Amino acid sequence: MRRHGAILTRVSAIEDAGEEVKRFTLRDPEGWDLPPARPGGHVDLYLPGGLTRTYSLCGDPAQRDRYVVAVKREAEGRGGSIRLHDAVSVGHEMHVGLPRGGVPLGPGFQLFIAGGIGVTPFLSAAAALLAQGREDFHLHVASRGAPPLADQLAPLLERGLASVHDTMQAPRPAVSDVIRGAPGEASVACCGPLSMLDDVAAATEGWPAERVHLERFVPPPLVPDPDARDYRLVLAKRGIELDVPAGANMADTLAAAGVEVPVSCGGGICGTCAVVYLEGQPLHRDRCLSQTERASRLMPCVAQSAGERLVLDL
Repeated sequence: MRRHGAILTRVSAIEDAGEEVKRFTLRDPEGWDLPPARPGGHVDLYLPGGLTRTYSLCGDPAQRDRYVVAVKREAEGRGGSIRLHDAVSVGHEMHVGLPRGGVPLGPGFQLFIAGGIGVTPFLSAAAALLAQGREDFHLHVASRGAPPLADQLAPLLERGLASVHDTMQAPRPAVSDVIRGAPGEASVACCGPLSMLDDVAAATEGWPAERVHLERFVPPPLVPDPDARDYRLVLAKRGIELDVPAGANMADTLAAAGVEVPVSCGGGICGTCAVVYLEGQPLHRDRCLSQTERASRLMPCVAQSAGERLVLDL
C-alpha cells in the first residue's frame, strides 16, 4: 500500500551490531538518492502488520544513497523491534517517512551523552562534524558490556573523540561531572533512559534552550489532565464531527472513525502523528513540538482540547 508522504525502500543489508542489535540499510529500489536528512534525523518505518515506528538514522548523512538504522530487539517493548528483527529480511520492501528533526550542531564544543542504543543519532552527528573538519566534540556511551555499533564507535575511540563506560565493570560517571568537564560553553545532547535524561536536564537547568537537546525513545508516563473536558472534534476535509469525552485519546477517536493517522510512540515524543488544526485551543502535552509549531499543529496521541470545539485539517 502506498502511503502519503512516504518513500518506498528496499532492505539491502542486515548486520549484527551488538547484543540483540541489528543494523538495517535501506536503499531506493531503483538506485536513486534518498531525500536528505539532518545528522541523527528520525524516520518512520511502516512495518509488516501495520505498525509504524520511529528510529534515528545512525549513518553518515552525506551518504545520500541509503538510510541506516540500528534497532535493539526489545522483548518487553511494543512489538516494533520484534517485528523488524523477526519479520524483515534482505530484499524486503517497506515505506519510510521523510526524515525530520535531528541533532543540532551549532558552534562550539558538542558533548554527546548516550545510553546503550541511544548512541545512534550521535554516530550520525559525529560523521557530519568530521566531514566539516571538526573534532570539537566528545561522545560518552554508557552500556552494559560491549556497546552497540562498536564498529562505528571504534574510529572515534581511536581518535580520542569517544569514551565507553561499561556499567558492568563500574558505575557510569555522574552526568554532572561529565558536563562540568566539557570545555567552554558546550552544547549538550543526550539520548538514553529516563534517569539519564533527567540527570542531564537537572545538570543543565537554567542553560539556554539552544544548548541542550534531549532525545527520548521511551515516552514518559502520561498523567490525566485535570483541564481535559468533553469537546466536539471537527474533521474539516471530511465534514465529520465527533463527540470526544474528557480524557479520551484523540488518536483512538480518529481511528474508530476510520481516519488513518500513523502513531509510533503513542506518548508525544516522536512527532509521527502530528496533524494541523484550524480552529480551537488544544491542550498540548507532547515533548516534540516547538512553541512555533504548536500554533498550528498538535499531537493527537496525547493532545486534549481546552475548548468545546477543535477543528482539524483532516
